[in-house]
Amino acid sequence: MADRNQAAYARPSLVRYYGQLHQLQPAEQGILERLKDHLPAMAMLDIGVGGGRTTQHFWPRVGDYTGIDYSAEMIAACRARLGCSGSTLAGSDLAAPPSARAGLKAPNLAVMDARDLSAFTDHSFDLIWFSFNGLDYVSHADRLQVLREVHRVGKPGAYFVFSSHNLRGIAQAFDYRLHLSFNPLSAYVDLVMWGLLRWFNRGIQMSDLAQSDHLILRDESHNFALQTYYIHPAAQVEQLAFGFRPIEVYPWTQRHPVKSLEDPALASPLWLYYLCQVL
Repeated sequence: MADRNQAAYARPSLVRYYGQLHQLQPAEQGILERLKDHLPAMAMLDIGVGGGRTTQHFWPRVGDYTGIDYSAEMIAACRARLGCSGSTLAGSDLAAPPSARAGLKAPNLAVMDARDLSAFTDHSFDLIWFSFNGLDYVSHADRLQVLREVHRVGKPGAYFVFSSHNLRGIAQAFDYRLHLSFNPLSAYVDLVMWGLLRWFNRGIQMSDLAQSDHLILRDESHNFALQTYYIHPAAQVEQLAFGFRPIEVYPWTQRHPVKSLEDPALASPLWLYYLCQVL
């Protein structure tokens, strides 16, 4: 699973796609706002930086920035976005404020697999960020290994922020009745996508979606090219219990967290952001 997905992320089309993304998602904006006063004193590990979407926002704000990705092509795109020296950001919409640019240390960027963070000593980072559902593109066993590595390199009390696909949300996509509408064109397009979803996941039944804690699915992202790990929010919190204290859960479309795991707002988003701390 991981090898197949890693090969997909090396495709020029995906590298170009991630290289042109700039904005933080609403949930990321909310979490950034929550942590902003702490950032100048933090050493940050940004996992799965892709083309540098998150780098441009965090590098000028944190005390020390390290960005990694297991795709050499993505790291090359990130370096190109920052400029050859990696010391300045290119483009007016990417540039750090003058006060942040003054004496700004170049970001540390490296090709590295999150399953093996042995290049870093224990308790190295105050903030670890793994966005765009990067944790979902390895197997279940590898996912647990990534979480163990994150726990090891995080300082006690360090913040860990990551996004993950929501099994509750994808369950709705499997129900053809929810794709029907009075608009013939809209109904046609939705039903075609539903048919493709069911075709690429022929072994998955509706009962599996209702009863499973997590499943590996092929969704429509990048034309069904990726195998993706979907997990129920309650199961995700339980998965973290060995070494993390969950603090907040955010639908990716919202700047504010939900009040509980039973909140109806968690029923439809296809992915969620989790804010937690290393114990």
